[in-house]
Amino acid sequence: MVASFSAKTANRTKKAAVSSASGMPSANPQCIDRSTFWICLALAAVVCIFYCPILHNEFVQYDDDKYILKNSQVKAGLNWSTIEWAFTTYDEANWHPVTWLSHALDCQVFGLNPAGPHSVNVLLHATNAALLFLLLQSATGFRWRSLFVAALFALHPINVESVAWASERKNVLSMLFFLLALSAYVRYTREPDGRRYSIVAGFYVLALLAKPQVVTFPLLLWLWDYWPLRRIDHLDKPASPAKGVPPPKLFGGNLVLEKVPLLLLTALSAIVTMFAQRSGGAVRTLTLYTLPVRLETSLISYVRYLGKMFWPAKLAALYPHPTRLYPAWEVAGAALLTIAVAALVLRARERRYLAVGWFWFLGSLVPMIGLVQVGDQALADRYAYIPFLGLFAAIVWLMADWTKSKRTSSAWLAVPATACLLALATVAFHQLSFWHDTEGFWRHILAVTEDNYIAHEHLAEFLHNQGREEEALEHIRAVLAIRPNNWLAKLVLADDERGRGNLAAAIEGYRSVAGSSANPGVRARAYGSLGFAYLRMGEPQKANEAFEASLRQSPDNTVILVELGVIKEKSGDSIGAEREYRRAISVKPTDVELLLLSRALQEQGRMDEAKATFDRAASMSRNLSEAEARAASY
Repeated sequence: MVASFSAKTANRTKKAAVSSASGMPSANPQCIDRSTFWICLALAAVVCIFYCPILHNEFVQYDDDKYILKNSQVKAGLNWSTIEWAFTTYDEANWHPVTWLSHALDCQVFGLNPAGPHSVNVLLHATNAALLFLLLQSATGFRWRSLFVAALFALHPINVESVAWASERKNVLSMLFFLLALSAYVRYTREPDGRRYSIVAGFYVLALLAKPQVVTFPLLLWLWDYWPLRRIDHLDKPASPAKGVPPPKLFGGNLVLEKVPLLLLTALSAIVTMFAQRSGGAVRTLTLYTLPVRLETSLISYVRYLGKMFWPAKLAALYPHPTRLYPAWEVAGAALLTIAVAALVLRARERRYLAVGWFWFLGSLVPMIGLVQVGDQALADRYAYIPFLGLFAAIVWLMADWTKSKRTSSAWLAVPATACLLALATVAFHQLSFWHDTEGFWRHILAVTEDNYIAHEHLAEFLHNQGREEEALEHIRAVLAIRPNNWLAKLVLADDERGRGNLAAAIEGYRSVAGSSANPGVRARAYGSLGFAYLRMGEPQKANEAFEASLRQSPDNTVILVELGVIKEKSGDSIGAEREYRRAISVKPTDVELLLLSRALQEQGRMDEAKATFDRAASMSRNLSEAEARAASY
């Protein structure tokens, strides 16, 4: 018994010595006391209170339709077909099966009621805030500092986008598993074994399957090894570690080898993500955004993110990417600021959290900073969800240590800290209103950004769907004023001319786009619309040529195939018509296409085949008489 008591005492003494050498109080991560539980509950409650207006928000026509409203797999709910699809699809240029399944579960539970997905996002954000508090308290031993960091994360307006946008479920869900993986890593470092390591890897995999923004996780672990875990001690000149406790090495040894499996997961996820984004056409070419423009935009975006952290005004869901170089003074200023901060935090070796916070911010933003440009945004509020954690922690610890150095009670920080949180929460509460509906959403973006042709495009589409054509055309003209070579906007204007009966002007517009655009999809649409214009002019031969040109760009366009078949049928070429109808049916059979094929077969005298085709159409159709009327209208 005496020996056992002595061993336990020696073990506690060794841990205390290590803790003292690290300069941070010890913490017991094995349990949550009652006060900690109530703090977590209060933090989550505050999030729910300030975010409660989100329950009255609608879906917005910015990915919500593609992810939820018009996605048949997601609307089907959780079933084997949806699970198989989620793990094999590259829809929306992403591979995030856990997120797809989360949306499917929402539809199964809530249907298409937007309050359901929005409430789940709020609960996930509240859970993330509580987990962040527990994680920091466990890793550092500081309760109130950890709570303030978690509160900043919970209430900062820049995170409104991640919560209020139903389609951005991937962000809050990925963060949940990211924080769980980081918490598991803290436990693993204290008692390393294979089981604890597998838990870290498991949560990391789930985070990647929700959104691959967390690919920098293994690299961020090295920062955590430096602070707050202090597994790296020889970069500055600390006091010697406790006797018998050798400091780990930065290069070689476990600190490198233990990250290798996680780095392999990172590499695998990066490969799959790039394949998904390229297959979905989301990766922009160097022709559109040149390498110098990308480098300058990336550098300036870091500074813009910093500005939004300290002064979260004019927040928007879409900041358009520039196509021209920035003024030299602006680039030089951003470079000097970034380098100067890096130099300062590296000099402050006694305050390790400064270097960790700064390089956490820089490093975790790398996948989204735009060197590989995905989409047309220069930066995005949602991308700050993880990177700002490092900045929040650095600022809070710096202020607390400054107060301590002045021998001032930390209680004096409570008043300005509370005022800061209330100000942030008020702005966040107001920011939620801009996500209420589609029209208000896009009008707000236009109000707070400049030359945002993408917002004009989306608002024009919304107004067109509402039947407000003149208003929609105003925004299409605004698109062309910003981007004169925007071929989609030119197509819309040509469509308008065709609708007004100005066929000559419409044809000129379609020909201009078809001859100038390098995008096969745009050319296919231009040639197809050109064909319809020629049909209205009574020139079927020119229409036939235009439709053939459209199919060379997009061979599986069933609408064009049917129109081509009708032209051939009316010209007496029933065999050619049959060929086009069969091509359309091979892509996606419909009752109308089958009825048209049956008609072509009748004209050839192949009555048995015609009847069999008609019976197939009848078995497929929900309303055969309506389908027959549509087929007869061709």
